[in-house]
Amino acid sequence: MTKAQLRKIYLEQRGSLSLKEIEARSRLITDRFFEAFDLSIVKNLHCFISIEKFNEVDTSAIFQTIWNEFPAIRTFAPRLDREVVELQHLNYRAETVLDENVWGIREPPNEVGIDSGDIDLVIVPLLCFDVRGYRVGYGKGFYDRFLATCCPNCPKVGLSFFPSVDRIDDMDEYDVGLDQCVTPEIVYDFG
Repeated sequence: MTKAQLRKIYLEQRGSLSLKEIEARSRLITDRFFEAFDLSIVKNLHCFISIEKFNEVDTSAIFQTIWNEFPAIRTFAPRLDREVVELQHLNYRAETVLDENVWGIREPPNEVGIDSGDIDLVIVPLLCFDVRGYRVGYGKGFYDRFLATCCPNCPKVGLSFFPSVDRIDDMDEYDVGLDQCVTPEIVYDFG
């Protein structure tokens, strides 16, 4: 199937999840993430802030656990720079008061940022992914442009409520694959 077909299907599937289902699946994903990854070598972690109206995986417990149990890790979250249409990676801490952009997406205020080449682990939003590690997002390409600028050895980890699809048919040269994807059931490894 194409990205557009999959985007439609998975937006509907995610939209049909109840708040209880989202909470339960997000909790399982968080548990699997911390079981699967050695964070002792991570200094700078980028993670998306969940968009509730899109029924995204709730990343708040990931942030809270890192802040509480891994205080040496600096956490960064995306902010869209509308002038250059790319993601900034801004410091996000427990005490950060988030701004809401024109689309109703919560973002860190203009704080200290980090260059994408200095990030050690990226947690990536997605709608679905295939068995090769390619993902379907919202179709704007923000994350693919960002991931292309990360160090080659920086793990790119997706979070998904659903298992992989067999194949996304219309991948192109600008699509950046994931290294792993965490679901409620298993952690896929595309290494």
